[in-house]
Amino acid sequence: MIEFPVTRFGTGPGLALLLHCSLAHGGVWRKVAAPFAQDLTGLAPDMPGHGKAAPWDEQGDIHDVVTAQARSLLERPAHLVGHSFGATVALRLALEQPDKVLSLTLVEPVLFAAARGQAEFDAYMGESQDFLAAQQAQDWPRMAQGFFSAWGGGMAWDDLPPKARETNTALMPLIAGSNPSLIDDCHGLLDGDGLEQLRMPVTFLRGGQTQPIVAAIHRSLMARIPQAREIVVPQAGHMLAITHPDAVSEVLRENVTVGVS
Repeated sequence: MIEFPVTRFGTGPGLALLLHCSLAHGGVWRKVAAPFAQDLTGLAPDMPGHGKAAPWDEQGDIHDVVTAQARSLLERPAHLVGHSFGATVALRLALEQPDKVLSLTLVEPVLFAAARGQAEFDAYMGESQDFLAAQQAQDWPRMAQGFFSAWGGGMAWDDLPPKARETNTALMPLIAGSNPSLIDDCHGLLDGDGLEQLRMPVTFLRGGQTQPIVAAIHRSLMARIPQAREIVVPQAGHMLAITHPDAVSEVLRENVTVGVS
């Protein structure tokens, strides 16, 4: 396994595992974790190619690699919080080891396969044709612009500093490598009755200004998870875990305060 750095927040007796989105890093959880320094120890790993982690060497399945990294930190029951790609990893961990997950906070999990059969899935795939064509051609700069336009939370590509554009472009092979997991559910997160068997509190958060397919993903997953609820942050986009950390902190506060165990 690729070695990976872990940002730590707090020194409390409880444990929280915080899994970032693509094109971010573990440090983005600082404001989410800050209110819990006395209650929780937060662990936020950097995905391959992100933050201070080693570059992605394109060996193996990226979802398998990131899940294995996160799994190695789940030594005892913890509160899991994930954003976007990281939220799909958190869901996978909950399905694999439900006895180690006290609560599950999923911020816009991009498990597109969950929306299949809904109009939002067809619309999203139609709108993504240029992005997908760039991926097929391995035109990484063009793919990066399309990806950022869809999932950058409203920030314009041209407004990014040149170094950020360069870094994001270099990560496009990793984004391409995640498609079998997210679009085709190659790891079977939707298979069987695993979702129906989840018994921990599960909270979905999404921005009111995000991609419409996110609402469809949430609907599909919530219909199957017994203790699921959704919170919509009206003025937020896809990056709400970073732009609206208080909304995520409030969910975590509720779970910690009521002693979810």
